Amino acid sequence: MTPHPIRPLDANERRVLGVLIEKGKTTPDQYPLSLNAVVTGCNQKSNRDPVMHLDEESASRALTSLRHSGAVAEVFGSGKIPRYRHLAYEWLGVGKEELAILGELLLRGEQSEGDLRGRASRMDPIPDLDALRTHLDALATRDLIVWLSPPGRGRMLTHGLLPEEKLEKVRSQVGLSAAAASQSPIGGDAGAGESKAVGQSQAIDGSRAGGHSREVAGPAAESLADRVDRLESELAEVRERLAALERSLGVA
Repeated sequence: MTPHPIRPLDANERRVLGVLIEKGKTTPDQYPLSLNAVVTGCNQKSNRDPVMHLDEESASRALTSLRHSGAVAEVFGSGKIPRYRHLAYEWLGVGKEELAILGELLLRGEQSEGDLRGRASRMDPIPDLDALRTHLDALATRDLIVWLSPPGRGRMLTHGLLPEEKLEKVRSQVGLSAAAASQSPIGGDAGAGESKAVGQSQAIDGSRAGGHSREVAGPAAESLADRVDRLESELAEVRERLAALERSLGVA
């Protein structure tokens, strides 16, 4: 069978596919997902940027279009309620770490290499930045990731599944943020590079989705934010499991 061509995805499709990738890796016992679970995952507040409020109709339309593109499949298993799983390995032609990277970019959009490595590692371990860059180089040759800033500390990137007009908007936002950071007064050459990187990160955070991002400058702060994200994600997953258990027991 001829594989379906890779195409740009709209905002709802990006969120739905990202959720299916994430849940397939982090909660395999609850996967494939029902439509209700897809909606819950899309509207989750942790590990999402921006926070969205999709209804079942919007999520269903996104699932249908992803199915037609060969990125998602509908399955029934032993029950009558349809469930959904991604076909992203085949559709994108990637390995497990590469899919974790793309999944995080689909869920949170543009971000720095350092943030991306920590976040993608909750799905599949990526030991260090050198390992991450090996995967990023392979993805970049196929235009599955797009660099938004030149090499160096705090280098920004996003996935390559954005429509052209959205990609240009992201490029513009990152460029304006970098320009603003470069014009900020700094005290001395020794701290210039770090001050610029921090300023760029903060400016980008403020421009994205009403400030829903949890990015915080500094390794220790980033580590704390990632831990909070992970705990909130685990809590949301526990609630999903509890709701599924109550439904199976017929609890109102």
